[in-house]
Amino acid sequence: MLSRRQALAGAGALGLSCAIPVGAAAQLRITTQTGRAVEVTQWLPRSRPIGQILFSHGAGSAPWFYDALLGPMVAAGWHVLAPLHVDSRLHPDVAKFSGLASWRARLEDFAALTDHIGHRPYVAVGHSYGALTALVMGGAQSVPPAGWSGPQTDGQARAVVAFSPPAALPMLITIDGYAKLAVPALIETGTGDIVPGMTAGGEGWKVHLDAYTAAAPGGHRYGLVLDGVNHYFGGLICDPKQPGPPQVAGMVDANRIAGLFLRGFGQSDGAAKAELDAAVTGQLPVRMFTK
Repeated sequence: MLSRRQALAGAGALGLSCAIPVGAAAQLRITTQTGRAVEVTQWLPRSRPIGQILFSHGAGSAPWFYDALLGPMVAAGWHVLAPLHVDSRLHPDVAKFSGLASWRARLEDFAALTDHIGHRPYVAVGHSYGALTALVMGGAQSVPPAGWSGPQTDGQARAVVAFSPPAALPMLITIDGYAKLAVPALIETGTGDIVPGMTAGGEGWKVHLDAYTAAAPGGHRYGLVLDGVNHYFGGLICDPKQPGPPQVAGMVDANRIAGLFLRGFGQSDGAAKAELDAAVTGQLPVRMFTK
């Protein structure tokens, strides 16, 4: 089993720059409208930020298990803010938020976070459960959790990057709900992205593309499939205790494509958009399609 240190060392040995120096992250505390305190980890780039990314981690995880994903974004100049959600195994109140109570809490976390940044434009990025959070920030409509009413986002997300979002689920989000995605989006999965209890074997990984399939054409939506990549990139993100080896090549490809997308749609860089479109291909190991 890989420790976080071993996973990142393996990535470094193969040329994957994580780009977040030890100690570069800072903590801040915000408060939801219900009065619940939320701890937020933020990373500031070395120079003036080019924009803000609001990041949502996977179920049971925490922001600091995503260095290999967030590091290149910070190195590119993005200011990244990531709340510790109540479903994290490291959250002191995790036992108090069972079932869909954690989804309402995630919506509350992002309402407080967008308040904190003054409802300025941002890019929403997430992994797994956090990818659903990011897609909802981009206009997708979840099944409202008990006690929630009104909008689920402030409408300021300029784009979404969703790594391995969940399939449409009747109690959480439907295909019609995913179809309400309103901004450009990059939606990623891998041919090894099988989650026991959630996706079947074989080609079950394809359900992670439900949000792409449901989205209306013509809105700059991109699907990305990485050959052999699983839900955790071999322990590089989300859960460092996953069995390896680290899927470094897939991580490099994911960061490269995500970087182009962020430049293209987070910064309105026409050259990056053209390069992203030129990368569209039906062939693995990096298969990408758009509509």
